[in-house]
Amino acid sequence: MQKTIERIAGDSEGVAYEFPVFRFEGADKSAPTAYLQAALHAGELPGVVAIDALMPMLTKAEAESRIRGAITVVPWANPIGRAQYHFGEHQGRFNLGTRTNFNRAFPLLAAPHAELLPDVSLGGADRRLKHRLVELSLGRDIVLDLHCDDEGLAYLYIHASLWPAMADCAAAMGVDAVLLWNEDSSGTFEGASIMPYQNVPASVSRFDRRVATTVEYRGMLDVDGALAASDAQGLYRLLVTRGVVQDPSVLKASSFTGAVVPLENIDMMPSPRAGAILYDVKPGDRVAKGDRLATIVHAPGEVGGRTEVFAPQSGFILTRRSRRIIRAGEDLLKLAGDKRSDDARSGTLED
Repeated sequence: MQKTIERIAGDSEGVAYEFPVFRFEGADKSAPTAYLQAALHAGELPGVVAIDALMPMLTKAEAESRIRGAITVVPWANPIGRAQYHFGEHQGRFNLGTRTNFNRAFPLLAAPHAELLPDVSLGGADRRLKHRLVELSLGRDIVLDLHCDDEGLAYLYIHASLWPAMADCAAAMGVDAVLLWNEDSSGTFEGASIMPYQNVPASVSRFDRRVATTVEYRGMLDVDGALAASDAQGLYRLLVTRGVVQDPSVLKASSFTGAVVPLENIDMMPSPRAGAILYDVKPGDRVAKGDRLATIVHAPGEVGGRTEVFAPQSGFILTRRSRRIIRAGEDLLKLAGDKRSDDARSGTLED
């Protein structure tokens, strides 16, 4: 295993950002290859500790000559966001200088060729970071971007062109649900990982073994040793299932039995008032149309000071907010509906 330090120049003299990259070479040049990164939203740590638990497994496999395909691992993908604090509160989702989401504005290339990447020498540190992350992952057959939600189930975002071919990956990882998407106009990292292969010859796209997904490992507070070990086992099982690592002791996962939901079926459920949230539901709960999801206490102690929010359709609760204070118009939860949402915002990834 080789460790290198990547250096991203800052936007003022004397400022630079660094992050480690680990590489396992692999013994078979024809075997599938993999790229794993965590904490692109720098405060989302379940993926970081999952990688921490995975690394000894990969190191052991390497020592026993069982790593077939090259593997690149980036445990802390966003040193810029990792360093951002405002009045003691960590702010790792948006670049404080540009107000851009760290998981937006990645270059969407027409083909998987590094020479197509734009010149970002004068583009700002966040653009230079995104350029480098795409460069590190480009050409890998398997690209996993590990995130988490506020409070939620474990689920994957998967481009519709890769489903159901990636069902074995979802089963290997043991996630609860899969959200299928079709278009990415905002430039997510996942979009940058799949779009270069959409209009190239099959010999280049290799969709028979391509994996690209955003992994949502439950919630922000699910940074736990047992969960990390379980998630690492899932990542390792995926690598074995797809032939990157050889390990006869790992049993192939059974077929995926979780929910598969088009992104257009997601209701984000904006809050009608500002106030305190009293939830009636938690992630995983099944609801029927008209069920009460939450009550917003916006005028405590006053007549009419509570506003109830009801399910617009049947489905299950995918996620909810971890904070219980909310502004009017902010989203309360993700409802994975049984049919297409009537909300015009559905079908896009939230910020």
